[in-house]
Amino acid sequence: MPLPDLHTLNQQVARGETTHEALLDRVLERAARPEAAHTFTRLYPEAARAAARWADASRGAGVPLGPLAGWPVTVKDLYDVTGETTLAGSVIRQGAPVAQADAVAVQRLRSAGAALVGKTAMTEFAFSGVGINPHHGTPANPAWRGAEGQPRIPGGSSSGAAVSVALGLAVAGLGSDTGGSIRIPAALCGLVGFKSTQARTPRDGAFELSRTLDTVCAMTRSVADCIAVDAVLADQPLQVRPRPLQGLRLALPGTLMLDALEPEVAAAFQRALTRLSAGGAHIVEAPLPELAEIAQLNAPGGFSAVEAYAVHQAHFAAERARFDPRVAARIALGEPVSAAQYINLHDRRRGWIGRCRQALAGFDALISPTVPILPSRIEELRASDEAFFRANGLLLRNTFVANYLDGCAFSLPCHAPGEPPVGLMLTAPGGQDARLAAAALAVEAELQRSRH
Repeated sequence: MPLPDLHTLNQQVARGETTHEALLDRVLERAARPEAAHTFTRLYPEAARAAARWADASRGAGVPLGPLAGWPVTVKDLYDVTGETTLAGSVIRQGAPVAQADAVAVQRLRSAGAALVGKTAMTEFAFSGVGINPHHGTPANPAWRGAEGQPRIPGGSSSGAAVSVALGLAVAGLGSDTGGSIRIPAALCGLVGFKSTQARTPRDGAFELSRTLDTVCAMTRSVADCIAVDAVLADQPLQVRPRPLQGLRLALPGTLMLDALEPEVAAAFQRALTRLSAGGAHIVEAPLPELAEIAQLNAPGGFSAVEAYAVHQAHFAAERARFDPRVAARIALGEPVSAAQYINLHDRRRGWIGRCRQALAGFDALISPTVPILPSRIEELRASDEAFFRANGLLLRNTFVANYLDGCAFSLPCHAPGEPPVGLMLTAPGGQDARLAAAALAVEAELQRSRH
């Protein structure tokens, strides 16, 4: 059962209805149940209990607490934790030196008093939007299994982070987003995910996939909670000025992002557009032909493949057979790319960002489905490379726009109760995080009103 949002939890504690420690005990008990299989790679029960007890004692003594203090938070297994080897979802890293310090994101969560429950599963080296991991197992999507009841993908690469929040094992899952790795699992698991502008949050101590695109961020159950977690990770709160839905200008892209939508996704998204428009938002059709250029501009290989190959070159040459074959195939795309081609990648991207910023001027956000498809069956994608890479490409297609733009984006649930999970995404250019957050709060409020 999912946990309430942070505001509700803190109210419950203030009224004496629960304590941080009591809630944490329930979380740890549920983390051992079969439905949580493959969600965690490591648990920290004693350290988490200590943080919960500290929060209860501090509250009892009248000490003011931040919104995360004493509440369970999970950490994707690509962040350094002192004294541990950071596996990043792989077996290649087994035996590597242990971390000498916590990643900055982990340090800041600890300083905020968060009860770090454990490290969560992920795609190997964060290089897939599907969430399947052949080495350590794949957590099943808690939000939907379809009519036949077969386990569905949670999305990736922050698979365990999403499942931990969806199962009620955390108020927030620290993950990362290189091409959509926060927003894809958030959309597929019915959560809220926030990819901030990359420069907002430090990446020190996070195992690298793509230094150009990697973003430190998290998913929660509400926009307000994402904003609260972001304030901790960035060590600087966004100055969000609440605004009404009326008057918001949202660009509806005529290129790429509305293509090949599965019927359930198209229906939920169209219903959301209708409700937002009725609530006073201005939905403006915008051609945005620039979006069709990304595939060509990001060739050959793309930033993730080129930069991942640089990270893994030695291991790749010596023991490629130990990599997830599907991850290895993507890393290999970076091997033949020359320095001149890599520099051209950056130059082309810089020009494209300038043109997109100009095209989006005057809009509060770009609005689209987060992903065009529903969660696929795990076994179907495990069995077929063709099905896997088709699903992976579709899952990453819309979300990658924000990463390539060096922008910021929210994914919000827009499906009705009882329907398969569908995400609605709001995307804006880099540095517009506070403005985007205000728009996301207004959109979320309208979508929630229409669901009740």
